[in-house]
Order: sequence, then C-alpha cells, then structure tokens
Amino acid sequence: MRVSENRLQEAINTLKESGVRITPQRHAVLEYLLNSTIHPTADDIYKALEGKFPNMSVATVYNNLRVLREVGLVRELTYGDSSSRFDCNTSDHYHIICNSCGKIVDFHYPSLDEVEALAEQVTGFKVSHHRMELYGVCEECQKTTKKKHIN
Repeated sequence: MRVSENRLQEAINTLKESGVRITPQRHAVLEYLLNSTIHPTADDIYKALEGKFPNMSVATVYNNLRVLREVGLVRELTYGDSSSRFDCNTSDHYHIICNSCGKIVDFHYPSLDEVEALAEQVTGFKVSHHRMELYGVCEECQKTTKKKHIN
C-alpha cells in the first residue's frame, strides 16, 4: 500500500519549514519510510534504494535518517546491540517483536499516562516518555515451526 501523497507532502512541508533542503535522496528515504511497515534498518533502506541511487552511500542514508529524526518525522528504535530500526509512525503506539525472525509490528493501546504519573510520584523522576515492547512468535514463524514438527 502506497502512502497518500498528502502525508508525503505534509512531511516535505515539515522539512521545508525546518529549513531542511529536499534532496532526491532525502525524498526517496522519506518516501520509503512512509511506505514501509517493516521498521527498516538503515541497511534495509540503502539496499532498497541503491538501484535508484547507485552513487548513494550507507552514510548518506544514516545522515538523512538523523535529519528526519531531528525534525521529528522518524523515531529511532534501538534494541540492545542490534541495528537501529526506523519508524515513520511517530504517534503513541507500541511494538510486538518476533523472537524468531525479528519482525516488528505496531499495535495501539491507550497510552499509559497513569503509569507515568505513578512512576513520577514513586521515583521523583520527571518522565519524558515511555516505550513498551512485547515479544513472541509471529504467525509466519509459528507456521514454519509447525511444518518442521510435522515432517
């Protein structure tokens, strides 16, 4: 499913309002992210776009992701030692991650504002944000596991 032209144009307007130049590579990275549901790594993005931009480097992708993150169009998701993943959905939402293949899927649940307030009360911290992740095995990996056990 392609992202609506409206959403892409809104993102481009945000970049322009922030004084960010819209290069063809930046436009392509942004469009790829807006159309992606896989929470890609910088390397995933590079591989997807290298045919269209043969002179583009992985460093260019990282630089564009940094700019998009700083402007607030992209969230960087870090998981321990593995590569960062990038999410163009900056609304409040959570992730469920497959233990087998690493697939990340968005899901929405009412924000945990009460938990943040309690944490502030109990610890004296001023909470800036939170992140919730659930882990399990996706449907595809479950099917693969069942096939292995049947054969």
